[in-house]
Amino acid sequence: MGEPGVREKPIGVFDSGIGGLTVVRALTRRLPSENIVYFGDTARVPYGPKSPQVVREYAVQDVEVLMSRDVKMVVVACNTVSAVALDAVEKRAGVPVIGMIFPGSTAAVEVTRNRRIGIIGTTATINSKAYANAIRQIDESVSVFPAPCPLFVPLAEEGWTRHRATDLIAREYLFPLTLEKIDTLILGCTHYPVLREAIQAAVGPGVELVDSGGAAAADVERLLVANDLRNTRPERPNLQFFVSDIPARFAEVGERFLGHRLGRVHRVSF
Repeated sequence: MGEPGVREKPIGVFDSGIGGLTVVRALTRRLPSENIVYFGDTARVPYGPKSPQVVREYAVQDVEVLMSRDVKMVVVACNTVSAVALDAVEKRAGVPVIGMIFPGSTAAVEVTRNRRIGIIGTTATINSKAYANAIRQIDESVSVFPAPCPLFVPLAEEGWTRHRATDLIAREYLFPLTLEKIDTLILGCTHYPVLREAIQAAVGPGVELVDSGGAAAADVERLLVANDLRNTRPERPNLQFFVSDIPARFAEVGERFLGHRLGRVHRVSF
């Protein structure tokens, strides 16, 4: 059972950059009383094209930033880290850890009707086959169809959510998946929910989009309840944001991902 002091500790969330704010958005909607500390490694973003060894090194340093702020659990709001370095994060954290892969995979298996699931993400996430492996562990009868969509990240950060170029690129990336008759598509990158309208238009209304961040937020709630760790204090929750570089730019672009102003963003050094 969680002690009162532990319940009030923040949830730690980290990402390679700004995309993880969509996970914070999902967390604040589902758990409006929870304090949250967010760290974005904006000095070294993106993680997607980097080697698994380097991603693992960065992930350990990222979680150390959160642990120095006495968090009660860690949410790895980066699909690349979740795919190739979750074990390293769990070893370093010493508190409960939730990544993106298993929650997103479980949600997709639950909603698919024809057992044909598409997966989009960064090149590193797709090449890791983490989603495909997780889905097959849950239900080996499901067919999976992965597709890397690296240009979605800069389009999301540029704010081109319904731009002609975004629509063209989305159709180019996703047309092969429509030929596979998928009925479910996992948004395997935390940037992608910002482009949800363009993605939905490209795959058609008959395809259910699964946001891994939203699925992870549901798992966070279940874990907090199971361990009696939910914050029950009535005070307004404290949201803190830290980055490794360019806090002003993070605050500007982050509003698009979080849905409201961030307030002050602090820069930290490793």
